[in-house]
Amino acid sequence: MKDKKFIRAQWRFIAFSAISYAFFYIARKNLSMAQPAMLEEGVISTYALGVIMTVHGVLYGLSRFINGFWADRLNGRIFMAVGLALSAATNFLFGCSSLTLLFALFWILNGWAQGMGFPPCAKMLAHWIHPKELATKMSVWNASHSVGAVLALGLCSALFALGFGWRWCFWVPAALAVAAAVFTFLCVKETPVEAGLPPLDVGNGERGTGNGERGTGNGLTAAERRRLVFGNRVIWLVALANFFVYVVRFGFLDWGPTFLKQMKGIPVAKGGLMIIAFELAAVVGTICAGWVTDKVFKGRGCRTGVFFMLFAALFAFGFWSLPEGAPAWQATLLLMGAGFCIYGPQALTGIIVANQATKEAAALATGFAGIMGYLSTTVSGIGIALIKERFGWGVALCSIAAFAIVGMVLFLCAWSAKADGYGANAR
Repeated sequence: MKDKKFIRAQWRFIAFSAISYAFFYIARKNLSMAQPAMLEEGVISTYALGVIMTVHGVLYGLSRFINGFWADRLNGRIFMAVGLALSAATNFLFGCSSLTLLFALFWILNGWAQGMGFPPCAKMLAHWIHPKELATKMSVWNASHSVGAVLALGLCSALFALGFGWRWCFWVPAALAVAAAVFTFLCVKETPVEAGLPPLDVGNGERGTGNGERGTGNGLTAAERRRLVFGNRVIWLVALANFFVYVVRFGFLDWGPTFLKQMKGIPVAKGGLMIIAFELAAVVGTICAGWVTDKVFKGRGCRTGVFFMLFAALFAFGFWSLPEGAPAWQATLLLMGAGFCIYGPQALTGIIVANQATKEAAALATGFAGIMGYLSTTVSGIGIALIKERFGWGVALCSIAAFAIVGMVLFLCAWSAKADGYGANAR
């Protein structure tokens, strides 16, 4: 299976599916750059934005969870393409709106469409990559999160610099998402079988058949797949840790341009560049976390999560403690440190639960971890908005750092977990 033809096809799949997933982010993270201009125009309030981001995030998590059931059964390539097309439609309609109710409706629907992206990717990655290599190679793939966010931030910053209004921050990503949907449908191969290759052999009799590679598993029933996920203590711990990982991640990403402008007086365009630096550091951190997991901890991602969450908390506390008038480069370096550290655990949660559930239930497991992660928007969305309104940005940032510590403790509780569940779940 390690022949050159398979390796080329594997990396082609990783590249093409990562490109496709990056465009989900372009059609989602554009709101964080548009919101300062929307607030200045008075078309929406801070509280309303917080509510919208919370409901969007919760529905996105629910969508990932529910679509995890369907993605294990349906063609992942088509599933992703449909999600991109629906996300494009909701972005276009959001940009055409002027009422808070319509903003809420279209962005909440976007949350559902966005949830059609990661579950099929998780399933397809588990079919293409051996569990012993999953942390390293999926971490490379997971850089698509940061690449997509960087492109969204850079695109919106360029649109503002060219004199376009905030509505174009939704119309242009909508057009790009349509193009990405076509690309996904034509270029992404769901499994090695679909690419004309034998199915991946992971050992323990888990090679699978051509039919199984299409998403029905090796004869596992829906109840057996649920047992693989919900009967696993490690998956529960990692899913809970994911809640706190996402509070930190979205606390910086969704509110970053706004609190940099309101707390530090940094213009939106410059603040956007600082958040881009945060995301670029995240790419390096994600790849490093995968390498450390495979090479140092032999696939035990929870151990990597402990150290990365600890340092994420330290960088967040450092950013919180910056005095007024501190140079922008200091804030940028601290943001880059936080980005480097928080995206490692964010990537590893999907890898850990996919390996624990095996390729038979990878989409369901990542869907479950996803809904726990996006329930965090009850804190990172409306929660941060309320804390900021009552206590100011300083307390909000301190709270984000404290949540990183809680996430570290949960990863620590799973320190002794095995690298994967293939041996334990062999039938």
